[in-house]
Amino acid sequence: MIILGIAQFGPNKGNGETISVNNRVIGYKLEGQNFNNDKYFWSRPSAVGYNAAGSGGSNKGPSNPDYLKDVQSRIDTFFIHNPNIRKEDIPSELVTSSGSGLDPDLSPGAAYIQVARIAKARNLDQSRVKSLVDANIEKPLFGLLGPQKVNVLKLNIELDKLN
Repeated sequence: MIILGIAQFGPNKGNGETISVNNRVIGYKLEGQNFNNDKYFWSRPSAVGYNAAGSGGSNKGPSNPDYLKDVQSRIDTFFIHNPNIRKEDIPSELVTSSGSGLDPDLSPGAAYIQVARIAKARNLDQSRVKSLVDANIEKPLFGLLGPQKVNVLKLNIELDKLN
C-alpha cells in the first residue's frame, strides 16, 4: 500500500508512461519491445521475451554453455543483417539480455552501429538516420547521473516519421 501511495505522485499515477501515436497507445516508455525488421533499430535482447509480467534475467553466467550458444546465435544474426560490422565493434548490449529483460534503452553507440542497415532498408542517407539518433539521445540526469541513452521505441517512431 505504501508503494501504491507513492506511485500516485508519479507519472500516470503508477500505471506506466504510455507512448501514443495518432491517439493510440503503442507501448510504454520504460518497457523494451521486440524490433527485428531491418528498417528499425533493434532493442536489447530480452531473457523474458519482452513480457513485462515475467520481468527477470536469465541467471546464466558467461561460463554457461547455453548462454554462450544464445550469445553466439545473436552475434550470427547481427552479422547476417549488418554484414559490414566487425565482431569486436558490436556493443555487448545488442547480443546479451539485460538483468530485467525489459530494457527500453540503448547506448548511443548501439544505435549508431545500426544506422547503415536502417538507411539501406529505408533508402535514406546515413547522415539523416545518424542525425535522428543524435536528436534522440537522452542526457544523464542533472548532467551527471547515469549514462547517455536512446529510447528505442521513441527512436523508431521518429524514424517512421521520416518516410
